[in-house]
Amino acid sequence: MKYLVTGGAGFIGSNFVRTVLSEDPDAEVTNLDLLTYAGVKATVDELDALGQHRFVHGDIRDRDLVDALMPGHDVVVHFAAESHVDRSIDGPVVFADTNLVGTAVLIDAARRHKIPRFVQVSTDEVYGSIAEGFAGEDAPLEPSSPYSASKAAADLYVRSYAVTYGYEAIVTRCTNNYGPYQFPEKVIPLFVTNLMEGRKVPLYGTGRNERDWLHVDDHVAALRLLIEKGTPGEVYNIGANAQVTNLELTRRILDAFGVDESWIEYVTDRPGHDLRYAVDSSKIRALGWAPSASLDERLAETIDWYRTRTDWWRPLKEAKR
Repeated sequence: MKYLVTGGAGFIGSNFVRTVLSEDPDAEVTNLDLLTYAGVKATVDELDALGQHRFVHGDIRDRDLVDALMPGHDVVVHFAAESHVDRSIDGPVVFADTNLVGTAVLIDAARRHKIPRFVQVSTDEVYGSIAEGFAGEDAPLEPSSPYSASKAAADLYVRSYAVTYGYEAIVTRCTNNYGPYQFPEKVIPLFVTNLMEGRKVPLYGTGRNERDWLHVDDHVAALRLLIEKGTPGEVYNIGANAQVTNLELTRRILDAFGVDESWIEYVTDRPGHDLRYAVDSSKIRALGWAPSASLDERLAETIDWYRTRTDWWRPLKEAKR
């Protein structure tokens, strides 16, 4: 199978590419990435070593480039996005430009070139804060940040292509991911690497916000299953049902390092900080997917990875200082 992957130098995209190339000897991947702050060239170099990987340094908003790359692929898996909520609060316009306009360019090229599959990788944040229970795929979209609003808009744009043109893409909405190769501004790698450097961990507000954590390998497995068995035109939630508060997550990370809560630095909460995310993932579970291990097991593996791969994350943190 020939994959066109966008954002394949980033966290989730690179793990997807790595898994596909490692497990499918017949796979070929074209990896389109602009290498912005979260796209890491060192990650691309590792992927190149696997073979059957073609990296293209470019922008998903570049219509001529996308049009030239699209023919001949069997599936487009669209990860590329501006994705950090804090960055969207500080600079919202680029999120609309990349996440909506970029998606529009991609799906239109995919439709015109008759690519059989298009997977729009989205987020559970489009549902907004869920006071209780779990959001199903038919729940209203109530995004709270410029980031989640841009992703919700892109999801609806993708849906419009089924209604207008009969081009049926799959939309996936996953909960918080963690694992190897995650840019160290995100909470788990930030806290882990801070502790490795002898620095405190910055926790928003009182830490009562609740998130569902899914290991990136399980997300990748879900996407590969949907490429094979997902129904075109459908939306699929992907969640671990492993909700914990940010404070509880922080405590587990502190425990792994053998330190107490004096290492927490409570910081001013972010504007519009959603209290709770939770999705009903029974639809994809009916296809045979489920998380492969518990949060505690996978968190321990993740911490070990960052302990052994200082060569990967330390230059990224030093570049920000």
